[in-house]
Amino acid sequence: MTAARIVVVGTGYVGLTTGACLASLGHRVTCVDVDQTKIARLSAGRVDILEPGLAELVTRGLTSGRLGFVVGAREAVRDAEGVFLCVPTPMGAGGSADLRAVEAVTSEIGDVLPAGCALITKSTVPVGTAQRIRAMLGRTDVPVVSNPEFLREGTAVSDFLGPDRIVVGSDDLDAARWVGDLYEDLDAPVVVSDAASAELVKYAANCFLAMKLSYVNSIAELCERLGADIDLVTAGMGYDRRIGRTFLKPGPGWGGSCLPKDTSALVRVAESVQYDFRMLTSAIEENIAQRDRIVAKIAGAVGGTLAGARIGVLGLAFKAGTNDLRDSPALAVSSVLGALGAELTAYDPAVGGEIAGMIVVDDPYQVAKGADAVVVLTEWNEFKRLDWTYFAELMEGDTVVDTRNLLDPHRILDAGLNWQGVGRPRAAHRPLTTSQA
Repeated sequence: MTAARIVVVGTGYVGLTTGACLASLGHRVTCVDVDQTKIARLSAGRVDILEPGLAELVTRGLTSGRLGFVVGAREAVRDAEGVFLCVPTPMGAGGSADLRAVEAVTSEIGDVLPAGCALITKSTVPVGTAQRIRAMLGRTDVPVVSNPEFLREGTAVSDFLGPDRIVVGSDDLDAARWVGDLYEDLDAPVVVSDAASAELVKYAANCFLAMKLSYVNSIAELCERLGADIDLVTAGMGYDRRIGRTFLKPGPGWGGSCLPKDTSALVRVAESVQYDFRMLTSAIEENIAQRDRIVAKIAGAVGGTLAGARIGVLGLAFKAGTNDLRDSPALAVSSVLGALGAELTAYDPAVGGEIAGMIVVDDPYQVAKGADAVVVLTEWNEFKRLDWTYFAELMEGDTVVDTRNLLDPHRILDAGLNWQGVGRPRAAHRPLTTSQA
């Protein structure tokens, strides 16, 4: 298709990635936000979000003239062919998605949208939102389209430009196909559906991944109780193409900007149609239980009581490759440790500044000074390269609790320290290989 005139409302992770990537595909994109300072910084090519490749795409878009940033959506949309809503939909009261930002933008621009302009929800919204937006607009000449995003923080650009699939849904199939054509240069299948099905796809996918993570954490707990090794168990599972290898790593629980709010929102959606989604509620409960098990494991490493214990924390972001702290399991675990009286010193390569309840340092070795135990809570690869012999010299205690099974246990043991992982025996086996399978 020829280059389309696109407006993206919102310049967070999803909005900025969507705008920069659509511009890289040849479309003329204007990104809109209400934050004047943020728009000024982006207009100068200054990207504050830690996302590989995003700053380069923004610079390229600005240089080419295909990408621009403005304050205020009302004027920006007057000649648009498509408007993407990429505004926050956080967890609201009772766990449902908070749609106030979506509704506010719809009210702001509804009467000035050109006839035929597609209003596209990229934000994660509950089933029925497209119908709700249509009712708010009160217009039959503006099609509403659902085009959910499947972007992972830390790989958002590559996910957008190399997607597994593109989902587009609308009760106006011509409009849905037009939105699908925006991505025609990408080598990916396009699923065209009604609006309700497209809205449910995102929740169904994210909640499935959350349940898979809770499942593997439960299996890891069984491994510890039965003397099995979760690395070997998941290696054996992963060869089954029906299961796959992804999302089979145990950890301190799942978190981030999507899974907690999406699981809660889908439970509320199910309740609204009198369905008790027990499988999903159990996954949420298991996630909370996993964090409690991690806290108990750390307490055991310092003699059973955390009051007055000095704990070194490696990792604060919810996952490696990002500086996002939203619903971070690392922070959740740290918060409980602090509430139980532990003194925390933390390091994360992408997170600085002050965080309540802990001292945040800019050198990973500082977390080891006088520590009774060190805990790895985020899977940053740089932690694998630390000098653990030096850690042993700095520590008061002798245990490393590796909640991500990130480190080589033998390196930790060779340094004179004890290593405790999740779902793995302390005398760790070597990983299973294809020839051994």
